[in-house]
Amino acid sequence: MTFLRTAPIVLSLALLGAAFSPAVKADEHDKKTTVTFSVPVEIPAAHLKGWGVLPAGTYVFKLVESSSNRHIVQIYNKDETQIYATILAIPNYRLKPTDKTVITFNEGIRDRPEAIRAWFYPGANWGEEFVYPKAKAVELAQVTKTPVLAVVADVQQEVAKPDEPEVTAQLVQAPVMAVQPTGAVVELAQVVEPPPATPAAEPVEVAVNKLPDTASSLPLIGMFGLLALGGALTLRSVSKRSL
Repeated sequence: MTFLRTAPIVLSLALLGAAFSPAVKADEHDKKTTVTFSVPVEIPAAHLKGWGVLPAGTYVFKLVESSSNRHIVQIYNKDETQIYATILAIPNYRLKPTDKTVITFNEGIRDRPEAIRAWFYPGANWGEEFVYPKAKAVELAQVTKTPVLAVVADVQQEVAKPDEPEVTAQLVQAPVMAVQPTGAVVELAQVVEPPPATPAAEPVEVAVNKLPDTASSLPLIGMFGLLALGGALTLRSVSKRSL
């Protein structure tokens, strides 16, 4: 799944390089990534009170839960002693993975921080497309002129403990749609691009030893006839000797 064709809405790789330092690649299972932002960055819910915007600094991103159609990402401080947010994400597909962490952003509202859009782990085709509360998604869609994923149910945006199981359960069960720049809410299938289909394997022909369809059975009949005649002559010879 991907919104990567909407190139104008994301920062270029050159700008990304200026926005944060190279990520530290760690365990594959949780895609742990350490990112340093040089500017404040806006994030979706659910987050600690007052932490809807991450100040410039170093953070750890982790994938903590995943299913076929939605993932849960958590953001920690550098030492992983404090969790700031638990965020719902939809799998995002890119055709060409890179060997570096890539983070894309929605174009922010004037004089406000950029809103994080997607996170791609080094070497992975699948990334995380972050889902915003509907009101914020409408605002971003209108500014960026591109669809933005949205939770279309009331979810708690500020929580005391983002790592509580209840927070994750609420996000996992929340219905997700996409908000168009017009403000219209549409199904994900209308704006989310699925990954390319895997080409089917070519059928393998297995050689079978058989006579051609045009072959005649007469030679085989003749061979059996000769064998029978030989057997009869042999029996006749034996019987004469025994007389």
